Amino acid sequence: MFKNLLKKKLVSALALTTVATLSLGVVAPSSQAASTTIRIYVAADTNILDLWEKTLIPAFSKEYPDYDVKVTFDRNGANDTQTLAKITAAVAKKRDPGMDLIDGGITTTLGSAGLLFPLYTGLVPNLKMVPKVLVTNGKGGIPYRASTVLMAYNSKNVKTPPKTLADVLTWIKANPGKFTYNAPSGGGSGYSFVQTVLDSQLSASEILKLQTGADKETQVKWAKGWDILRGLNKFTYGQNGTYPTNNAGTLDLLAKGLVDLAPVWSDQIASAIKAGTMPKDVKYYGISGPSLTGGPAFLGIPATGKNRSAARYLVNWVLSPTAQNLIVAGNMNGIPVIPASKLDPVIGATVSDINIAAIRAGYISANAADLRTAWAAEVPGK
Repeated sequence: MFKNLLKKKLVSALALTTVATLSLGVVAPSSQAASTTIRIYVAADTNILDLWEKTLIPAFSKEYPDYDVKVTFDRNGANDTQTLAKITAAVAKKRDPGMDLIDGGITTTLGSAGLLFPLYTGLVPNLKMVPKVLVTNGKGGIPYRASTVLMAYNSKNVKTPPKTLADVLTWIKANPGKFTYNAPSGGGSGYSFVQTVLDSQLSASEILKLQTGADKETQVKWAKGWDILRGLNKFTYGQNGTYPTNNAGTLDLLAKGLVDLAPVWSDQIASAIKAGTMPKDVKYYGISGPSLTGGPAFLGIPATGKNRSAARYLVNWVLSPTAQNLIVAGNMNGIPVIPASKLDPVIGATVSDINIAAIRAGYISANAADLRTAWAAEVPGK
């Protein structure tokens, strides 16, 4: 019944709020879309582009062929500053910013600045399945998947992997050239390692400031962390203060056996092992003291986008059990933002012990951008 309504272009807004598809667990938002084209701006790594283009969009389009989804890709948010300025100007002038939905690190910054269309369960019914603490932290953004950074190691050469950050730092110096991390500007796994080292020298209150608001004053206290990172230059791969440019570069060194320990994204390492591009001897685990960062990725709808209704309809579908199953079980190997009990039982069992609300958060995007810039000036080649 629900699909038939969609094929008739959702002629009754009232029906959309009351009719649900039991098999999908989806309730559609209430208002008629202004257009059936949804423009998504993806500012992330290539695996996220693949998630949209190879998995989510085809599945969404198969279920709801009346919608046409177009993707604009900005690898690792290289143009975040320009995009933020573009959306800020468009909202101020009440004009369309040229995108209906954003998947990228700037989403939380846009939300904090009041530049996103506010979403709640009345507009996105499936949001009721997402932990409230994640929605509150989103400030207008909607969490739709999660991942975390872990340590990967070659179990043939590393029999007892270091379990704390302090132990990792000790291991690096005891095993020159066998550890690496990528430049923070090129991917989140290297960024996470850098932030974790910096955080190890900060108080809990200082870390919270950097997670919740732009804070140049607290950034000054990164100095001790930069000293630690500079001290690793002669011990990391190459032993000359050079680093892989992105997440893929780190994975490549691991796959070739050129390094034995490195920070990696949980989804990327699991996908590589599943695909056979990573040796099965490579294993992964979490460290403590502090742990590496991770958490949810947020979708955001610009406040003055011309097609907000269609965008929130897609958001609602992405939060459905059908889409969340694809995020977990597909090539993404992501962490769901809805309870494992809502997923297919076999798929849900693989993530039943993960508490997404407990994953350590990264900095808000303004501080993250400053970290990337500062690392490039403070660490490589020093």
